[in-house]
Amino acid sequence: MKNIFDQTDTSHLIKRINALTEDSFPKWGLMSVDKMLAHCNVTYELIYEQEKHRKPTFITKWLMKNFVKSKVTNELPYKQNLPTGAMFVITDSKNFEEERKRLIGFIQKTQQLGADAFEGKESFNFGKLTATEWNNMMAKHLDHHLSQFGV
Repeated sequence: MKNIFDQTDTSHLIKRINALTEDSFPKWGLMSVDKMLAHCNVTYELIYEQEKHRKPTFITKWLMKNFVKSKVTNELPYKQNLPTGAMFVITDSKNFEEERKRLIGFIQKTQQLGADAFEGKESFNFGKLTATEWNNMMAKHLDHHLSQFGV
């Protein structure tokens, strides 16, 4: 698994993102490339722009922490065509270049902050996570969707 806190690994992820074009087509699933980039940006919005999203209720957060967290933060890759959480569903078209630029900026910011900034950091949905859990969650999500689009 790539390390989102490592400059070499993040450079590789950014190279893959830059290989996408507005005409990139998914190998599976229904998302267009612009929606996929916006979808990936939600992960980072929940870290850096939380005001864009409604906070989960106590019950929702408890359910997420106890039933979803382990699947999202482990090292096992996601299977194809899994259901998407409501806040990650992108219904309207997005500007491909803007979404790509935002995603690259978020990746660079995360790498520059480093693992120490994420150790014990509170997650929007899952409570406190270790830096390893943050890495697994972000790296495998990006890899899943970049693979979905063949890059």
